[in-house]
Amino acid sequence: MQELQFSKFPFRFKNSENKISIFDCIRKKFVILQPEEWVRQHCVQYLILEKKYPISLINVEKELKVNGLKKRYDIVVFNPNGSIHLIVECKAPQIPIDQSSFDQIARYNLALKATYLMVTNGLNHYYCQMDFINECYQFLESIPDYKTNE
Repeated sequence: MQELQFSKFPFRFKNSENKISIFDCIRKKFVILQPEEWVRQHCVQYLILEKKYPISLINVEKELKVNGLKKRYDIVVFNPNGSIHLIVECKAPQIPIDQSSFDQIARYNLALKATYLMVTNGLNHYYCQMDFINECYQFLESIPDYKTNE
């Protein structure tokens, strides 16, 4: 698989029937290794190992309804109170990040109301913080590290 603009992370692989799978520590199972999955697994490890988000607050590949249509988000990080802290939209490395990528995550966020957004194709990462009052988002250098409210 293509090298991505993330740190090197330890992954578990399995080869079955000439298909390579990668272990997803969130779903606790091996999933077929596709280019978008490669990006998603790097992003999950980045959130856990570098940003220190607890595994228990991370959710991967779940269905949501947007304007009555069934969609699937890539990664969501919850706050301890159950509200959504971060949505991540992952694209395969060969897919350029463009306005349609931001439009997609913005549509998802109408339903999810996350404070932070991240869009990545593994090579380019974009981070935003929502401004719900002015109905826009501000670009950031990075997303914040996990903080406990103690």
